[in-house]
Amino acid sequence: MLDIRQLQYFVAVAEEEHVGRAAERLHISQSPLSRQIAQLEERLGLTLFERSQQRIRLTADGRTFLAETRALLTHATRLESLARRLGRGDEGGLCIGYLENAMHSGVLSDALRTLRETRPAVHIALYNMQSVDQLEGLRQRSLDIALVCEPPVGDDPDLDSALLLDDPMLLALPDSHPLATARDLTPDALAALDWIAVLQKEGALKHDNFVAACARAGFTPRISMEATEPLTALGLVAAGLGSTMIQSGLRRQAPVGVVLREVPWMTYRTPLWAAWHKVNLRPLVAIFREVLLGNAREINARETGAAINLPHAANFTTTSD
Repeated sequence: MLDIRQLQYFVAVAEEEHVGRAAERLHISQSPLSRQIAQLEERLGLTLFERSQQRIRLTADGRTFLAETRALLTHATRLESLARRLGRGDEGGLCIGYLENAMHSGVLSDALRTLRETRPAVHIALYNMQSVDQLEGLRQRSLDIALVCEPPVGDDPDLDSALLLDDPMLLALPDSHPLATARDLTPDALAALDWIAVLQKEGALKHDNFVAACARAGFTPRISMEATEPLTALGLVAAGLGSTMIQSGLRRQAPVGVVLREVPWMTYRTPLWAAWHKVNLRPLVAIFREVLLGNAREINARETGAAINLPHAANFTTTSD
């Protein structure tokens, strides 16, 4: 294996055509430099220089070797620079698993925008996957970060997690419905609604979480339609075909004809967790995790402020107790 330092010495002597000047340039003594060049020639089995008392010149083979050596050293410098950028998290790739909730809430897109502003060379791959598949992806190292509806168990030997959002659900009503402007919303009033349930992709429970939340609140929903995702349900509400519950992060996507109401006495929320492997092999993963958690804190703070001003927001009203 060639010694990079000896190659650097060789280039200096070749360019100076003088061992003494090359030694001054390299800040070493002349004798050690001469020995290093001799050792390089011996290792290669090649005479690199023609030597005289006045100067030292490259042989024909030496000139060929110099061109390749310069290319090698240039590549080595670039390789070292790449390693340093990877070590700082300035380059590399991220594989991120996510649920639609992460996109609807803006927590993922905001974090990606922040990362791109500071590290534009990072390559991002996004995978829309169910939570159980994402957690397995973390264990297998095919994913770096997972955005899931339920965290790994607390004593999981491999994975860690943090709660990003715990989104309250909002009641979506046609703007022509009497409850759209009613002062109070009661369990009996919600029991009389025609409900559009959103089928959950997580597991086989479908809309059971919604039904269970309604039962805890004291009423049984009359489900007349089912939609495969919340934006479809909102479209059906806008058409006057029923009412639904959506996460608060979707309120800006509510179409014309839909009024959103808070129902604070319903304990129905949409949590979003970030999960990652405990063994952090790459700085970039830790950097993005901190960006993700920081942006989630900002979103939570912003949403808290928005809730205070909700009566002034377009097509959004709050209930009073």
